[in-house]
Parts: sequence; structure tokens; C-alpha cells
Amino acid sequence: MALTSHSWLFLSAAFLSVGAEISITPEPAQPAEGDNITLTVHGLLGELLAYSWYAGPTLSLNYLVASYIVSTGDETPGPAHTGREAVRPDGSLDIHGVLPRHSGTYILQTLNRQLQTEVGYGHLQVYEILAQPVVMANDTALVERRDTLRLTCSSPSPAEVRWFFNGEALPIAIRLGQSADGRVLTRHGVRREEAGAYQCEVWNPVSVSRSEPINLTVYYGPERVAILQDSTTRTGCTIKLDFNTSLTLWCVSQSCPEPEYVWAFNGRDLKNGRDHLNISSMTAAQEGTYTCIAKNPKTLLSGSASVVVKLSAAAVAMTIVPVPTKPMEGQDVTLTVQGYPKDLLVYAWYRGPASEPNRLLSQLPSGNWIAGPAHTGREVGFANCSLLVQKLNLTDAGRYMLKTVTLQGKTETLEVELQVAPLE
Repeated sequence: MALTSHSWLFLSAAFLSVGAEISITPEPAQPAEGDNITLTVHGLLGELLAYSWYAGPTLSLNYLVASYIVSTGDETPGPAHTGREAVRPDGSLDIHGVLPRHSGTYILQTLNRQLQTEVGYGHLQVYEILAQPVVMANDTALVERRDTLRLTCSSPSPAEVRWFFNGEALPIAIRLGQSADGRVLTRHGVRREEAGAYQCEVWNPVSVSRSEPINLTVYYGPERVAILQDSTTRTGCTIKLDFNTSLTLWCVSQSCPEPEYVWAFNGRDLKNGRDHLNISSMTAAQEGTYTCIAKNPKTLLSGSASVVVKLSAAAVAMTIVPVPTKPMEGQDVTLTVQGYPKDLLVYAWYRGPASEPNRLLSQLPSGNWIAGPAHTGREVGFANCSLLVQKLNLTDAGRYMLKTVTLQGKTETLEVELQVAPLE
């Protein structure tokens, strides 16, 4: 009786022997998709009539790949044949251009001349060449301690996943929660330490692929707002300056992004949006409390710092300094007053002795000044008691006297000698 490729399948149920020694191993052991592989058979005994290969967990006709008659070399494909399989005379199975779907259990059934069968089992795992994954974030700009960070590694492959932070392996267990499959990272109340570049990598024994980095920004602050003078922290202290000297105050803080700055003097907005404030010429009018307010437009938080600026002790006593000190005929000169009383009520300037005919001008509590008998039309008074004399002539040289009266009625008189150099 001629034995066809299918007839012996029915005989096998009656003659199946138990305890077969057949083993099957793939070569190469870890094939990648596209490789040509061989399921090599070991332990075949006796003279065999036929082989039958199955790609599935049981000896079901639905899983039959191919049957092979040894004597004739005839091979008959089965329902599970993909067009890539071929049986060798030694019983091994070649698969050309293997694909991930070829992964699974393979069974070889043999038939000998005594019409006895043996069965061998093997497993094939085909690893795909991995496509580049993509990291997706719920947002790439988050507010510290308020927002939740969620990163997802998107890949069509079920391969293993690992994460990288700024190019280094990410120690997930330290701060970030990880999903069971490793593809999702979560951080509730994100911290500034989590800002940086994130990547995920998918891998299997034959392939590895890493995503492009996604950059995360974490907004925070402002914190530790401080005022510096020449890189020295001055927050909360008093800065004392000599008369007519300059000062630059710097506002610094820890903040992302850089905050917006507002400066105030004695509670009044100075309309200065920069991170520093200049006092070009210190006088009593500049004495007071300087405050820097830093505002973060992203976190909606703000912080402030203040310093008190005063004239130095040497400048407390009232003095008069001509600026310039030796003016020439035709120039303007300012008789600058240093250390005038803070509780000033009125003041008056005189040319010569403090008598009514010699009075140049007076300043009233309202801030207005009134010309006196000696006023030439070239003199101007200021709130800090200083006197401007414009377009000097030689007759303007001589002694000038300032008289101040405080709210408590204290009177003080001070003199200065003005020299005017003639034009050559």
C-alpha cells in the first residue's frame, strides 16, 4: 500500500509511542525578523518513512505546516504553511525570511517502517527589528508642586522598555512612579529636579532603539529674593552712603523663568522693570526704604526684599557744597545742601547777612517758593533746600546764608562762600 502524506496521520493515533527523545533547536538561537533559520532536529532513530511538521500546540490538521516522504522527497504543504517553510531530508525545517508571526511552538512527528511515531517539541522566538519609539508628555512645561508629570513611551512593539534622563539611565525608583509594563512614568507634584531631557528605549536580544529626547521645563519661584550691593547681600539691612556718591542695587532670586521686577521707594512705584536700580548722586532726598518685588508670570508667585538707604553719619550735619566748586562767569552753580532737616517747615536763602533786604527766596510748607527783595530772577530753590544760581556774573560772588526752621521750631543757620572766576 502506498503511504500518502495524509493517510499516515490517521495511523499515528494507534501507533504513537511515548517517551520520544526527539529535540528541536532553532539556528540561530535568537533570530531576528528577516533571517533564514533552521529548526534543527536531534535524536532521530531508525529508518524513517515520513516527517510531519506542525506550527501550534497540538497535532491538529489546522496546524500542519508540511508533510515529507523520505523515500521520494515529496513535500506536501498543510493549512499552516506560509510559503516560507521547507522540510529537509534529515527532518529539519527551514524557514526563509522569518517573521515575528512565526514565533511559537513547533512539533515534529515522525513515522518509521514499523508504523510507529515519535514526537519532538521545540519553541521558536523571532525578534523584530524595533522601530524608534516616541516619548509623549501630558505637558512639557509644568509648575512645581502643582502639576503632574506623565510620560508615555509609545512603540508598536511589546519589547522591554528602559528610560533615560539627560542621557543617563533614569533611576526610576527614586522619584517617579512606573506602570507595570514600564511604559508610563508619573510624578505627582513635579519638582524642579525633574526638568531635563527624557528618552525611552525599547530593546530585545537582537535590536535596540532609542527615542528622540523630549525636554521638560519645570517653573518655580521666585524664592530667596534678595538685594545685592556689589555682589554682597544687603537684604534687610541699612546701607549708608556719603553725600553725592552713587549706588547700584541688584535684585536676585531663584526662579524659572526669570521673574519680572518692580522697584518701590518708600512704598511708591519707581516704574523700573529692570533687575537693578541706580542711585547716581546720593542726597537726603534719596534716603528711605527701597523694595524689590519679583513676580513669576508662570507660577503666579511673588517675593520681595527691602533695604534702607541713608546718608552716612558724616553727612548728617548740614553742609553746603557748591557744584561746581569753582564756577566761572556765565556758568550755573548749585549750592547743594547736605543733611537738611527731615522735619523741615520752611527755609530761606540770603545774600550776605540774614536780613529781610538780603533775602533771595523762601520755600513754604506747600512746596512753593517766594522771591525776596534780593532775587535777580536767576535764582531757583529746591525742596532739599539747595539753591541754583544761573548765568553767574562777578557780582554774584560772596557770602550766601541758608536759614532753616523745623516743625518743632528749631532754627539753624549755615553760610557758604561762593567764588566766581572771571572769563579770560
